Amino acid sequence: MNPQKTGKLIMDLRKEKGWTQKQLADCLHLSDKTISKWERGIGCPDISLLPALARLFGIDSRQLLDGEFVINGEDSDDMKKIQFYRCPDCGNIISSVGPAEVTCCGKMLTALPVQKPDQLHNLKIETVEDEWYMTCPNHPMTKEHYVTFIAAAGCNHIHLIRTYPEQELSVRFPKRRKMTLYYCCNEHGLYRMDL
Repeated sequence: MNPQKTGKLIMDLRKEKGWTQKQLADCLHLSDKTISKWERGIGCPDISLLPALARLFGIDSRQLLDGEFVINGEDSDDMKKIQFYRCPDCGNIISSVGPAEVTCCGKMLTALPVQKPDQLHNLKIETVEDEWYMTCPNHPMTKEHYVTFIAAAGCNHIHLIRTYPEQELSVRFPKRRKMTLYYCCNEHGLYRMDL
């Protein structure tokens, strides 16, 4: 932790909220002199105070440690930059349309790298009325090895369906132009296929 960077970040976030040093100190049950020391880079918050301080400012504790608060640019909502995260502990699936810091079960998650489908992970896609009907006939759906989700992303939307082991893998999505499919195998990772 760099005291000067962290102190400046605390000062900037405090001013953004419109708080005085005394108001911030009162929220943390500290003196305003302590806040002043932090903001001047003379000292740093105790590690036990970081979660409460982060909650007050609505940021991640790690940003306080780094002394940097990064805001995504306006192009962060481009669906071509979609990323998926999967928690290895609880199986939670999270997506973002730009760079993100994602945590689940107390762990920092990294975006799943995208791969091209191979023989085992190749989807069979058929048109049924006005829908895409997808199956993955070569992939097992056992408790140990299965597809965890299939998502269809368009220019301004995403439709995600969670799949479960020991159930038939068959999914339907409304048929639209320029769709990109993403699907995740619990053992081999994330695959992408353009329609």
